[in-house]
Amino acid sequence: MQKESLLQTKDLRQLTHQFRGGAASPVETCAAVFDRIEQRNPELNAFSLLCMEDAASAARASETRWKNGEPLSPIDGVPCTVKDLVLSKDWPTTFGSAVLGQNTPSNEDSPVVARLKQAGAVIVGLTTTPELGWKAVTDSKRFGITRNPWDISKTPGGSSGGAAAAAAADLGVLHVGTDGGGSIRIPASFCGIVGHKPSFGRVPAYPISAFGTVAHVGPMARTVYDTAAMLSVISQSDSRDWYALKPDSIRYEDHLETSLKGKKFGYSLDLGHIDVAPQIADAFLSAIKVFETLGAEVIEVTAPINPCQSIFHDHWFAGAGYRIRHLDGSQKAQLDPGLIEIATQGQDISLHQYIQAGQIRAELGAKMIEFHETYDYLLTPTTPIPAFDAGLEFPAESNNTRWTDWAGFSYPFNLTQQPACSVPCGFTDQGLPIGLQIVGPRYADLEVLQAAYAFEQAYA
Repeated sequence: MQKESLLQTKDLRQLTHQFRGGAASPVETCAAVFDRIEQRNPELNAFSLLCMEDAASAARASETRWKNGEPLSPIDGVPCTVKDLVLSKDWPTTFGSAVLGQNTPSNEDSPVVARLKQAGAVIVGLTTTPELGWKAVTDSKRFGITRNPWDISKTPGGSSGGAAAAAAADLGVLHVGTDGGGSIRIPASFCGIVGHKPSFGRVPAYPISAFGTVAHVGPMARTVYDTAAMLSVISQSDSRDWYALKPDSIRYEDHLETSLKGKKFGYSLDLGHIDVAPQIADAFLSAIKVFETLGAEVIEVTAPINPCQSIFHDHWFAGAGYRIRHLDGSQKAQLDPGLIEIATQGQDISLHQYIQAGQIRAELGAKMIEFHETYDYLLTPTTPIPAFDAGLEFPAESNNTRWTDWAGFSYPFNLTQQPACSVPCGFTDQGLPIGLQIVGPRYADLEVLQAAYAFEQAYA
C-alpha cells in the first residue's frame, strides 16, 4: 500500500470543523467509513463485528446536534472502533474466543464505551484481538488472521491489532485499545500510527482485567492530536473502577503545544540487553536528534530496567491461568494452544513466587521514579524489530519461544504503570513502519503527549 493512501481521511480537527460549517456531515462520514471498510476489511480482517445500523442511527443523531449548534463534545459524530475485549451494550463481546466470550449481547457498556457514547462518538464496530488479548500479534481460531495495511503478508502486531490496522487503513478515526504488555504500542509501531498507554488508572476499566494491574485501556489514532482528544473523553471518571485515578479535568488536545527547551531526554537504544534490528536502530538514532533541534537535552543513559521478563510472566501467566480456571478439558481444547501453554504455567505459579514478583516489580517502579527525578523522559524504540509474517507469534527465523522474547521495550512500563506513547519515526527499506517510544513519569500523560506532539510536528 502506498503511504499517501493511508492519509486520505480527514483528521479529527478537519472533520469537526466541517461538521460545524456544514461542509461535511456525520452521516456522510459514517457512510464513507463503511464504504472503505467494505473495500479494505476483506483482506485486513480488522473487525470481529460491524454495526452499520447502530452507527447510522448515532450519526443521524449527531448530525442533528451539529445542525442545531449543540454538539456534545469535540468528537461528536466522529467514527470510532472498540477492541473486542471491551464491553459494549447490546453487542456480544467475544474476547476473540468461541469459549471465553459472550454469546449474547452485553447488558452494559464499559466505562470507555460509555464515555464515547456520551460524547456523541459513532461506534462502527468491534476490532479483532487474539484470544483474551494474550499475545502481541492478532490472530485467533474464531476470527482468523488480521493483517497489516502496509503489507498484508505481515502482522499488524497485537493484541490491539485490529484497532491499529483499522486506524492505518482509515477505517475510522479514533480507536479503543488495551495494553497489558505492549498491546497498544506494538501494533501502533507496526502499523505506523500513534498509540498511547496511559498511566495505570487514568482510563477507568470495568470489568477488572484478569491480568490485573498491568492492564491498561487507551487511545489509538493516526495523529497525536486525535489521540489526545480521545484521551480527554475516555479518562472521565467511572465509579465501577476502584483503581481509577481522580479525573484531572484536562482537555489534553488543548495543551499540546509547548516548548521542550531545557527538557532532559534520556535515551537507550537497547535498555542494556535487547537486540535491535539495524534499520530500527538507525531510524531511532536519527529520530532522537529531532528533540535536540527543539532545544531539549538528549543524553544516552543506562536506564534502570533490568531484564524483567520472568517478573512480567509471573503476572501475565498467572492472570491467564486464573481466567481459564473454570474450563473443562473439551473447552480448553478449543483455545489457542499458546494461551493454554501460558495459562498452564500460570496455574503452577506459587503464592510465594507471585508475591515475590510483586516486590521486585515495586523495586523496578521505585527505580524509575528515581530516574525521572533527573530525566523528564526516556526514549526507546517501541519494538526492536519491524512487523513480521502474519499468523506467527514471533519471527520464523528467530530463536524466540514467546512473544515476550521480542517485546522487551513495552512490558517493563506496564509493570511500572508509566505513561508511554508510540509515534511513527520512519520506515524500513521494505516500507514497514518504525515506532519511537516516549516514556514519562507516572501520571505525566499530558507531558508525554506534549513531547509526542512536538516530535510529530517537527518530524513531519
